[in-house]
Amino acid sequence: MQTIDTYNFQGKRALIRVDFNVPLNDKFEITDDTRMRAAVPTIKKVLEGGGSVILMSHLGRPKGVDEKYSLKHIRKHLEELLGQPVKFADDCVGEDAKRQAAALQPGEVLLLENLRFHAEEEGKPRGLAEDATDEEKKAAKAAVKESQKQFVADLASLGDAWINDAFGTAHRAHASTALIAAYFPNDKMFGYIMERELNAVDNVMKNPRRPFTAIMGGSKVSTKIDIIMNLMDKVDNLILGGGMTYTFKAALGGHVGKSICETDKFDLALDILRIAKEKGVNLVLSNETLAGDAFSNDANTMICDPMNIPDGWEGLDIGPATREEFARIIENSATILWNGPVGVFEIPKFAEGSRAVAEAIVRATEKGAFSLIGGGDSVAAINQFGLADKVSYVSTGGGALLEYIEGKELPGITAIRG
Repeated sequence: MQTIDTYNFQGKRALIRVDFNVPLNDKFEITDDTRMRAAVPTIKKVLEGGGSVILMSHLGRPKGVDEKYSLKHIRKHLEELLGQPVKFADDCVGEDAKRQAAALQPGEVLLLENLRFHAEEEGKPRGLAEDATDEEKKAAKAAVKESQKQFVADLASLGDAWINDAFGTAHRAHASTALIAAYFPNDKMFGYIMERELNAVDNVMKNPRRPFTAIMGGSKVSTKIDIIMNLMDKVDNLILGGGMTYTFKAALGGHVGKSICETDKFDLALDILRIAKEKGVNLVLSNETLAGDAFSNDANTMICDPMNIPDGWEGLDIGPATREEFARIIENSATILWNGPVGVFEIPKFAEGSRAVAEAIVRATEKGAFSLIGGGDSVAAINQFGLADKVSYVSTGGGALLEYIEGKELPGITAIRG
């Protein structure tokens, strides 16, 4: 398999799928350029190797051509990050894109317009009437799938090599993230973002050093069931926190007040506890809750047993004793995966549990553990606490990372690995 470090880019046009889906304010100013900065090393590697670069990305969820989602808004900032001019094509396919791509000289960069201005990128029909029949939906889907073939061919014709560096969309079998691979059987590879993400996740999921501890948070056990089940055969310790705690406690006969609770998932919670015991996994739940009488920083609070939360109160964070217990397990781990905060970290009064988890992960990392933080809320939490640079790896993968941890095959990865 080719890699970005072994491939000869001299005189080649590299078509790079990047993730420039960055947030813009109402003045079209970028409010967080993390994804753009992350892509710079891959782009520069091609340019320094004597190649030229054609960048393709989506931005937002347009339903067609929409000025609001034009990638021209990010062009100036991209030029600043790269320290050179960036050409812009007003479409990702068509005559203008073809002409500009063909004219590219080594060292030059061309940015294509938003891929999702075309329904063929995602392969989903648009503009269907709300009362469309099943037959009409089926016909529309077949039509867009047929036109998608030409769209993929047109995109592929712009470059000599294809690099996928958009891990956040690797779980989608879209034109630019997977289907295009067929046109580059010997000239396809991962960019540095993809390589780092896959190495980090494989470190955790395929070659963990022991003990391996996973901390799973979030509000609902139902949204984490696939991850929890896939981790059961891999981890030594499984710490479950956040809102899902109270589904487990209620399933065990506890009284959880007005805490978030999935009453229809009691059997599932009990199954998870049983399976963990059978597999010898140390499954740890909070035994001390910081409860509030309102979902607010102005709430009155009390420390209580999560099996006995008073009516009108809800569990919003772990208590001090549980913080210490979680930290002890984490600090004695050699591999750590954190997905989901253990409290409502966005509210300062209920952020201490997640902060304690983050700080314990940092201490373990300092002692040589490998730590991976993934999933939107965990990433937001580690950034909020200013500790992102003190753990081994913070994933930007979002849904793609979670599906990979669940053990699912990701089209964007299979397209290159085969």
